[in-house]
Formats: sequence, C-alpha cells, structure tokens
Amino acid sequence: MKLRRGHWLMLLALLATWQLGQAGYIHAKALLAQHLLHNAWQRTLAGEIRAKPWPWADTWPVARLQVPRLGVDLIVLDGASGSSLAFGPGHLDGSALPGAAGNSIISGHRDTHFAFLRELQPGDIVLVWHTSGRQQQFRMTRGQVFDARSHRLAEGDESARLLLLTCYPFDALVPGGPLRYLVEMEAASAPEA
Repeated sequence: MKLRRGHWLMLLALLATWQLGQAGYIHAKALLAQHLLHNAWQRTLAGEIRAKPWPWADTWPVARLQVPRLGVDLIVLDGASGSSLAFGPGHLDGSALPGAAGNSIISGHRDTHFAFLRELQPGDIVLVWHTSGRQQQFRMTRGQVFDARSHRLAEGDESARLLLLTCYPFDALVPGGPLRYLVEMEAASAPEA
C-alpha cells in the first residue's frame, strides 16, 4: 500500500503533536507537583514530620529554595532519585542538610526546575528556608562545568555551603551524559530564628 503525500503530512503532524504533548506533560506534571509540594511544606512548618505531598510519595520536603532576582520558588525534596527529581529538586543523601556545616548538595533537572541555573551570576542571593522555619542567605561564588566521570564533590569543612547541581549542557537534546554544571554558594548570613 502506497501512502499519498497528504497521508505522510497527516502522519507527521500526528507524530509532532504527540511529541509536543509529551513535552507539555512533563512540564505540567512538574508544575502540579510543586503546588502539592508547597502544601506539604506548609504542613511541615506546622510540625508534621515527613509530610508526604501525596499518599504514595516516597519523599517529603526538606527545604525551600528561593531566588528573588529570578522569581524562583521551589520545594526541595528528600533524596535525589530519578522518581523524586521528576517532581522537584532533591537533596543528595549523605550531604549536609541546607544550612548545616559542610556541603549541602541539591540536584535538579536542567530542563525543568534547575533551568534557572544558567541565569545565576556570581553575587546572586539564594534564600534557603529550613523545616524549622528559619531562613538563611547564600551568595553565589561561581559556576563551573565538570565531568562526573573524573570529578568528585568534596565533603566540605565547618562552613555551611550550598552546591546546586544539574546536567550540562542546558540545551542538550539527549538527556544525561557525563557533564555537570555546579553552582557553588557560601553562606551570606547566619540562619535567622
């Protein structure tokens, strides 16, 4: 059976619509998840321990991250598994909690929640809210690209540092790859009570 030109165009249009729908679904899911996560964050501040954003969730809010200059307001989840990163940035297990002594590492997808990292500049302020309700300011010191196959992140010292991590390049067509973009931040203030 031979397809006519009109059939080929129809087939291509359907394929393009399906692809755009998939991309839109990913972004819509990320936005809805942040709404549910903000509700779980409010319950966390009210004293609920491990407030799950939905009943079957295997993660919960551990911090809130804001970048006033860019209008960014994200809830950070416990763990940085693929399933939790689909819904928001995740705190890497084994790293310090945000605001504690040492390096706190938060990871996120370059094409959704952490797309803003490409816009951060040295000197920019990031606010981190702790589950206790305390706020702490961090100032960006630098951004760098590294190869994850040959570079390991240091544990840090007694100072509180925030490391924001995502895949690189930001506009890659294929997900994953060995390159990472790292934003390093130093505490600009002690946590507020």
